[in-house]
Amino acid sequence: MEAFKILFSTSTGLMSLGVIVFIIGMGWFFARMFARKMREDGEAAKTTEAAQQR
Repeated sequence: MEAFKILFSTSTGLMSLGVIVFIIGMGWFFARMFARKMREDGEAAKTTEAAQQR
């Protein structure tokens, strides 16, 4: 419990908490962005493949 007290009450702890939240948010953002790009690339590849077969 002492660790939580330090995390939420000292400037160093609050900065660490901010960094932790930022890194988690950045990971969420990149995961969504990469998933969207992979989906778009897969759709573009299917379109190109279908056009080449004609």
